[in-house]
Amino acid sequence: MNAIIIILFFILVILISSVRVLREYQRGVVFQLGRFWKVKGPGLILLIPVIQQMVRVDLRTIVFDVPTQDVISRDNVSVKVNAVIYFRVMDPQKAIINVENFFDATSQLAQTTLRSVLGQHELDEMLAERDRLNTDIRTILDTQTDAWGIKVANVEIKHVDLDESMIRAIAQQAEAERTRRAKIIHAEGEMQAATKLVEAAGMLSKQPQAIQLRYMQTLTEIAGDKTSTIVFPLPIDLIGPLLNKQTDQE
Repeated sequence: MNAIIIILFFILVILISSVRVLREYQRGVVFQLGRFWKVKGPGLILLIPVIQQMVRVDLRTIVFDVPTQDVISRDNVSVKVNAVIYFRVMDPQKAIINVENFFDATSQLAQTTLRSVLGQHELDEMLAERDRLNTDIRTILDTQTDAWGIKVANVEIKHVDLDESMIRAIAQQAEAERTRRAKIIHAEGEMQAATKLVEAAGMLSKQPQAIQLRYMQTLTEIAGDKTSTIVFPLPIDLIGPLLNKQTDQE
């Protein structure tokens, strides 16, 4: 009787151990006598004890924070950069068979790719063109992890940290750039004003009457100011026609 109870107990344990329940976001990679058999799930999974083994794989998106990396930019500036990547398993069979640990493999690949890609760009590009750099890193990672059944959905560079001396140098560079632009704008304004003055002088030289009208307008503007006495020379060109007319009459 005791032997029967023991046998039934072992049978019950074997049956329980052969039952697996996989959630909606899980899949089971089943091996039969060490060889890949099939991917099963989700739901209730029955395994043949001893003959079949199963490895669970989570299909949800994994958020991985890439540790801070020391990067030397193309213009020889040392910076510390960290990032975050979003990836998920698309093919459970490849993720288990083609790589020993897909999470660690993707993590190490992300770190080396981050240093490699950013090292090919200058500091200004790291600070101003993050979207393009994110896309470049994601494309490289996605291509290399495809053999592991991994899909890299997104990469975001979080921080680009500089030392204090470099921050001061960048601030001085920005100030010098603003000064340069201000001088250029001022010079362009002076050049445009000079061009307009030359054009106005050319027009007045062709129309002597216009010079006289401008002269009279200036006198009218000055006459409006009654707080001071102004001695204004009278151009001979203005009264020349009158003198000539008087001479002709005589």
